[in-house]
Amino acid sequence: MTTTIESDQRLHLVFGGELSDLDGVRFRDVKGLDIVGIFPDYASAQAAWKAKAQATVDSAQTRYFVVHLHRLLEPQPV
Repeated sequence: MTTTIESDQRLHLVFGGELSDLDGVRFRDVKGLDIVGIFPDYASAQAAWKAKAQATVDSAQTRYFVVHLHRLLEPQPV
């Protein structure tokens, strides 16, 4: 089975949660991560990230991230 990815599709994942400490990226509760969603482009992912980051500004331990899924999806021939 081969995977085909549209060349103009740049998927991005936005997620976040409470960190164990501010010096790293280790989540306190991995099962409790907030999966905001998968977005078709960086601009919409950034807008979602910004909204979540601003909504949690009072929680210093909470961080949100944008993951460039399109960079991880490299189909390989079978």
